[in-house]
Amino acid sequence: MDQPLVVTIVLLVPFLGTVLGSSLVFFMRKEMNKKLEKILNGFAAGVMLAASIWSLILPSINMSGDMGNFAWVPAAVGFLLGIGFLLLLDSIIPHLHKDTEVPEGIKTGRMKKNTMLVLAVTLHNIPEGMAVGVVLAGCIYGSTVITVMGALTLAIGIAIQNFPEGAIISMPLAANGTTKKKAFLLGSLSGVVEPIFGGLAILLITFVTPILPYILSFAAGAMVYVIVEELIPEAQSGEHTNWVTVSLAIGFILMMVLDITLG
Repeated sequence: MDQPLVVTIVLLVPFLGTVLGSSLVFFMRKEMNKKLEKILNGFAAGVMLAASIWSLILPSINMSGDMGNFAWVPAAVGFLLGIGFLLLLDSIIPHLHKDTEVPEGIKTGRMKKNTMLVLAVTLHNIPEGMAVGVVLAGCIYGSTVITVMGALTLAIGIAIQNFPEGAIISMPLAANGTTKKKAFLLGSLSGVVEPIFGGLAILLITFVTPILPYILSFAAGAMVYVIVEELIPEAQSGEHTNWVTVSLAIGFILMMVLDITLG
């Protein structure tokens, strides 16, 4: 298959997961059950955590093997930079997390609540898109530790966790009075940044190939930031936390199995 076509398909897979999840707003009348929503958040956290380790951090370390005892340096540096990057975006971009009333980021009195809710999800979709992009870049530039199937596996794993994510954002919007078409559109748009930032990551590595190990761990750090800052706190708030822990474990194992068997 033609390489540009493969790259385009893999970059679009996570976005497709968001679109399909958002489409549930047309088939379900009420807001998603709170317990189910927390369980799905836990599952998403597990998938992202496993992807950060097996698809990003371990390949970063393996690609730096010629550094001997210092092979951990690119992974450590990139990871910390990824955490810092998301921390910076979190401090700048106006956004509102679900079930909260106090916006984060730069204060603005003109932005609607629904817009800020979508921005919150959009913000944590950025590292997911970057993750798929850098793994694809590893395939393109001949890394022996990254394969096309590995990139596709990562994209599928992220698409799986994007499916409930799309529903989690579109269904509450519809329940609060937004038309179903608009709720679907807003939910879907939250995933647009994934192929965009995936493409930007590939372009960046095109010009500076040696930084690939750093960018891999950078994406991992950004994803872990989202897990710790948003997914786990939202999933563990209130009751039913035992089920959330179980769902996180299931998501982690599923992504690990997919990566090892297919990657």
